[in-house]
Amino acid sequence: MSLAPAQPCTALRGQEHVAALTAAVSRFGGCIRTADAWGAHIADVLTARGRLLVAGNGGSAAQAQHLTAELVGRYRDDRPPYSAICLSAETSSLTAIMNDYPPEELFARQVEAHGRPGDVLVLLSTSGRSPNAVTAARRARTLGVTVFAFTGPTPNPLADEADDVLAVDSPWGATVQELHLVALHLVCASFDAAVMSAGPPVRAVRR
Repeated sequence: MSLAPAQPCTALRGQEHVAALTAAVSRFGGCIRTADAWGAHIADVLTARGRLLVAGNGGSAAQAQHLTAELVGRYRDDRPPYSAICLSAETSSLTAIMNDYPPEELFARQVEAHGRPGDVLVLLSTSGRSPNAVTAARRARTLGVTVFAFTGPTPNPLADEADDVLAVDSPWGATVQELHLVALHLVCASFDAAVMSAGPPVRAVRR
């Protein structure tokens, strides 16, 4: 039996991977400013009793959950918890929606359930082409929910539907995802700076 010739490996390895990351970091300045602005905006929304919704697929789903964990828990310093829901982690809702509705409704239906005018939806997609993320962005904007999108290079469909986009300039999905994590931490740092500027958190007295 003859074997088909091996396909060339298109994944970066070793020093090439690091070089691609270094090149993308050199073009990351605009993303830093965007992340800082997003953190401050999200702080304004959540301290006014609004809500943050976050979603992504695959590795981006893990990063979405990472973001909500930092806000419900804490990033660095102790502070009150804030309302942040990872739509990718709602397993029973996800399987019910996938069973009864088209796949692109996976996040959009949850946005429709939880989103209120003035809330923020953060969507992560390294390609910016995930149909369920694009549909969620469209649904959110009809509800008056602000949409922030972490993507790879623009133009892409998700960026077109978002109110603002943090686009990592790299053709490599792994590099985009690595810098999405950096940007996510910048958002958290900016958020903490904004909410802590009013003074130390007030602790509830247990009775």
